[in-house]
Amino acid sequence: MNIRSLTRGDGVVIGAAVLLFIASFLSFYSYDCGQSTIGCPAEPNGWKSGLFPVLPSIFLAGIIAAALIVAARFQPEGRKVLGLGLDQWGTALTVFAAWSSVWTILGGPESISPGVGQILGLIATLALAAVALLTPRTPALKAPLMGVPGPQAPSPYGAGPNPGYGYPGGVQQPGAPGPYGAQQPFGAQPGQPQGPQDPSQGGAAGVAGAAAAPQAGAAQPAAPAADFAPFWFAVPVARPLYGEDGSPTPVAELAPGTWYLAVDQRGAALVAQTQDGRRGLLQDTTGIQRG
Repeated sequence: MNIRSLTRGDGVVIGAAVLLFIASFLSFYSYDCGQSTIGCPAEPNGWKSGLFPVLPSIFLAGIIAAALIVAARFQPEGRKVLGLGLDQWGTALTVFAAWSSVWTILGGPESISPGVGQILGLIATLALAAVALLTPRTPALKAPLMGVPGPQAPSPYGAGPNPGYGYPGGVQQPGAPGPYGAQQPFGAQPGQPQGPQDPSQGGAAGVAGAAAAPQAGAAQPAAPAADFAPFWFAVPVARPLYGEDGSPTPVAELAPGTWYLAVDQRGAALVAQTQDGRRGLLQDTTGIQRG
């Protein structure tokens, strides 16, 4: 399960469902027996059989509705049950639970007043219905519940605690040996550039050494690219997987809540392999979760 698929609206739905579950164990009705407590009935909660159908129509309906809305985030887009998605079934149940809760709190004998469980249940079901209806239409509720981590830049080749001592691209320090173990000429001052020597002092060897000096720096090989290591990842939303040959037709669809293996990288795209062995290019890699 990829929890990064959850939205802020889903977080409110989960909180309201927890509140509704707690309210089911609190007193649903409160009896006014006056000064005498003898013969006053006990205050029932939502699980008492004498309050049927309060339990299935309010508490269970609201909790099941929240579970359906959250479960829909981990299902591929387009999957439906009897023509409706899980989130649509959950939204309908939240409206039904809120409607039932409103009618139970209205009216009733004068000796009976709403209990703590009934009041909290009404608040929870109204919050469930409102958030379920507004989440698809409100950008603030559609935002991810957890922030998406930014992409990490790969470290440069050869970077270490003391760059410049023989590392490609490092700054040469005064008095340090040259790249790849090159030594400075005898008698040279540390950090002093070496110019061409007098032929009378160095002969042909001095001239040859001066001519070869600028070529030594040009012959340094470029730093090799970092090797790619396969890793597992999951996508926050359903994304298409295109063919490795660059064809615009998707070969598969990556679903949130499932782990896939990245076997190679081509620029900003990943070569992903599905569980049934199909491979293709994932062009949109924003927000993926590494395993």
